[in-house]
Amino acid sequence: MSSAGIASVDRLTTSLRKLLERPNELKPDGGIEPALTSTNFGGDVETIIRRAEGGITANAQDHYAALETACRNIFYDLLASTSIEETSFSQIWNLLDIVSLLSDIPLCEPGLVFWLVEELLDSQTIDGCRVVFDYLDSRRERLTAKHFKQKQLIILRACNELLRRLSRAEDTVLCGRVFIFMFQSFPLGDRSSVNLRGEYHVENVTVFDKVPGKQAIISDSFDGAMDVDQAPDATRKEETVSGDLTVVAASEAQSGTPQPPDNTAKTVKFDAQEDKLQEPEPDTEALYPVFWSLQDVFSQPTRLFETSTFESFKTGLDLTFRKFKAVQQHQQSRGTSKLPSAAHRPLKRKRAGAESDQQDLAGSFNPRYLTSRDLFDLEISDLAFRRHILVQGLILVDFLLSLTPKAKKKLENTSNKSVLYNYTLPEEEFKWATAMRAEIATYLQQGQEGKFYYRMVDTVLSRDKNWVHWKAEGCPLIKQPPIASESFIESQKGAQKTSAPKRIRPTPMGSLNLNFLLNTGDEGQAHGLEILKKPARYTLPKVEDFKAPIMEDEFDLDMAKTEAEKESIAVAKASKMWRTLRIASKNRLNLFDKLDDGNGLGPLFDPPPASKGDDADQAKREGVEGERPAEKENMGVNEVQDGVTTEPVPSAIEVT
Repeated sequence: MSSAGIASVDRLTTSLRKLLERPNELKPDGGIEPALTSTNFGGDVETIIRRAEGGITANAQDHYAALETACRNIFYDLLASTSIEETSFSQIWNLLDIVSLLSDIPLCEPGLVFWLVEELLDSQTIDGCRVVFDYLDSRRERLTAKHFKQKQLIILRACNELLRRLSRAEDTVLCGRVFIFMFQSFPLGDRSSVNLRGEYHVENVTVFDKVPGKQAIISDSFDGAMDVDQAPDATRKEETVSGDLTVVAASEAQSGTPQPPDNTAKTVKFDAQEDKLQEPEPDTEALYPVFWSLQDVFSQPTRLFETSTFESFKTGLDLTFRKFKAVQQHQQSRGTSKLPSAAHRPLKRKRAGAESDQQDLAGSFNPRYLTSRDLFDLEISDLAFRRHILVQGLILVDFLLSLTPKAKKKLENTSNKSVLYNYTLPEEEFKWATAMRAEIATYLQQGQEGKFYYRMVDTVLSRDKNWVHWKAEGCPLIKQPPIASESFIESQKGAQKTSAPKRIRPTPMGSLNLNFLLNTGDEGQAHGLEILKKPARYTLPKVEDFKAPIMEDEFDLDMAKTEAEKESIAVAKASKMWRTLRIASKNRLNLFDKLDDGNGLGPLFDPPPASKGDDADQAKREGVEGERPAEKENMGVNEVQDGVTTEPVPSAIEVT
């Protein structure tokens, strides 16, 4: 781009060239790193540009145009004279860093740096675009930090143009880098990549071969039963059975072997009412067109709203799943249930061990399926291929389950009606979808790292349901408003107060007030701890101490007027009587025979007086005990041992 002798453009071009000379000392070997900042130029970049401008362009738009022209002049000169493999190409990276600094001030258009990047991508080969994306990945946060609204459309256009040039089979890694760059650059709730109208990729048409002699032609709408066209010399036979799918094979003219008239057709039947263990394995030749026709429904699920299409899809998916289970059982019986074609690998690959299997699992991605009939047997024997197909089925079954009345009720108040459907899944189809989802989930957990694989798929599908709900609500902003400074300060004080060390209270919660121990009380009376030291608090009372309280309870019981009062007094009296009996059992157990029910405890309080003879014997015994204290252990009066009363044992002196 020529400046056509404009003085301001010439001065800005000269100033920018001088700025490009300064980073040579910082990056003598060239390269992308490190990124240039304003400090690398010995001063403020804005001051240098303002001085170069000389105050001629007072209008901001004129200044933007002049600076853009100067940048493009230098950019085109460098692009025409250097190759991206050369060390001197670092001048392009330095120029982009300078333009990024100027757009942040802003002294130029905010999108100028991405305009230059877009032209740079158009001028490079695929290998050169990889190097350009090395630069973009290293500067992503800096390039998208400011004025992103003015840059987002340019980023989208540049990335989409590059994706159109790339082959998803050969440049898979670079395609992934482009997508990751866009995902990381755009906000999470940005609508630029949201399919708000719920459109499907109907242009993705799967084309497969017509097998000679067994051509199963599925109508474009995939409705109705499957029609089988025989060869001209073969007799065409169609058979329709309610609830079953019958695939008619070629007659004896196709196989070249004479067959009886009853066996001219080879059939594969599926009946939901039959026991699945007795169902035959589907024929590969008959399954081939049915299998690839499922892709039409996978690319446009709304076709399942037609009853005939839904029935055909159920039959095709059931046949496919039965075939996959049969293949899995055969491989397990032969011990070959490994990932891609383990039996056909070279010997050197086999010796790689478990790491090779993991690499095969990660690198088994293909952008399109190979639908050749010659490869079909090999494809269905590949575990990764079977998993990919069943994941497709799992996604479609989840779509059907989202059309149940219970699931639709959660989205009835949403605003985006374009992703909501009037079709409601019938109860019978709901049971089939639920059972099929459970069978697919069980199958995906089998094989090498099956549980990890299914957990990854299930996690992605679960999160996708949240995105569907967000899209149905009209894509509301995910970003939350910033917190006010007053709320932040208040919460900070609360957190500091909560984490501060707490002082122990003088009287903890739930504790008793013990101040009464310090009371001095009236003069001449016990107080404080002296009250707790009274013998009555820790010594066992006598039986006679309960006589007066029991008599008072009896008197109160006779004077009571209400039932509640009588009940309260009776309980108190029973408590005193029970304690009296417990104390008397230790030394007056012999008097318990004199107690009668209902006559009170009088015999315990007033024991019968002893006779004179007994008094003499007692005195005599006491005298003997005084003379011979060692025999006291053998005498014991009314001793109680283990609750049994023993009579006194006479001594030898008494016997004589």
